Amino acid sequence: MPRKHLELLAPARDAAIGIEAVNHGADAVYIGGPAFGARDKAGNALQDIETLCRHARRWGARIFVTLNTILRDDELEAARRMAWDVWHAGADALIVQDMGLLELDLPPIQLHASTQTDIRTPEKARFLQDVGFSQMVLARELDLAQIRAIAAQVQGPNEATLEFFVHGALCVAYSGQCFISHAHTGRSANRGNCSQECRLPYTVTDGQGRIVAHDKHVLSLKDNDQGANLHALVNAGIRSFKIEGRYKDMGTVKNVTAHYRQLLDALLEQRPDLAAASSGRCRYTFTPDPARAYNRGATDYFVHGRQMDIGAFDTPKHAGMPVGQVVKVGGDHVDIDAESAHITLHNGDALTWWDLQGELQGVPVNIARPLGGRGWRVFPNAPVTTLKDLRRGTAISRNRDMAWDRLLDRKSAERLIPVELFL
Repeated sequence: MPRKHLELLAPARDAAIGIEAVNHGADAVYIGGPAFGARDKAGNALQDIETLCRHARRWGARIFVTLNTILRDDELEAARRMAWDVWHAGADALIVQDMGLLELDLPPIQLHASTQTDIRTPEKARFLQDVGFSQMVLARELDLAQIRAIAAQVQGPNEATLEFFVHGALCVAYSGQCFISHAHTGRSANRGNCSQECRLPYTVTDGQGRIVAHDKHVLSLKDNDQGANLHALVNAGIRSFKIEGRYKDMGTVKNVTAHYRQLLDALLEQRPDLAAASSGRCRYTFTPDPARAYNRGATDYFVHGRQMDIGAFDTPKHAGMPVGQVVKVGGDHVDIDAESAHITLHNGDALTWWDLQGELQGVPVNIARPLGGRGWRVFPNAPVTTLKDLRRGTAISRNRDMAWDRLLDRKSAERLIPVELFL
């Protein structure tokens, strides 16, 4: 019996990031084409798509192009031409939302259902499979029982591959069903132009006008992290593991892709009935750690049932990783006692702390000098008197580590295909 394949699907803002996603272990990469993608600032020229496709072929990795906005009638012909153009460039699939595309003269290319199609029920999944979709990303809001029910519905000779988001930002609305941006600003997420209203602070009042929450980010969620649930998701029927982030930078994509590559490789070693969807094994010059990438805290959301602790209500920003606490505040510097002797501060780092009102504060480091042992003297890139509530005993974190960034700026992975040679 042939082994089923597991696919690690990574995002790419541009071809250079896509190439590094492949180098760091992605079995497939999704990327925006010249137009009609649900991230309107992440479009790419056809020549760049072709370059990425040629690189991916070396390992049998696949390239998916997003064509997942809702289209106006006057855009249909341009969308049809783009579908043919990216197919000629070597793309393996189109990720789509608008069902009107099914009525067009499309090339012989796979169609994948976008998260914007909001697949929450077995009936919708079966409909999309029956009309020709070969892969579909399920709504983020599902639990394992709901995923199993959908998997049972799409079994058969034309069985569609089920995809699930395992890492990255979460939307406060049901997948693909957020209209807050359009209502507030006229910028539609379904046209690729979300204004991120869910990350803004709001004051919430009850029916009597009493303040329930003042200037809190009450619609902001923590970031998705299913790293501990991969076995359960495989058993429920998921075969493609998707990382969110077509606006993420190169270092983040390298780091998170490598992390999930290692997790999936460990899973595959335990499951001889499963295999990777592409060839090659990766070696890294760094130890992958998603906590060091931009994040709002982690949640596995509703996979094990609805959870209460899913909000990032205090701040939508990256608070960083703990480094120590303030032991002295001088006229132009701050002395910090690091949590361990292994923590090193650098010029250009960015430090954060929480003020007395529970708001996240931060400042870049101009100069960091070792004081011996665990001590560091930091000269910040702002007058010390302007650093709100920075005092002795304040816990300090770091949300930009220059040494880590420089490590990921260099070549950080090698992907090799093992060969057995018999003479």
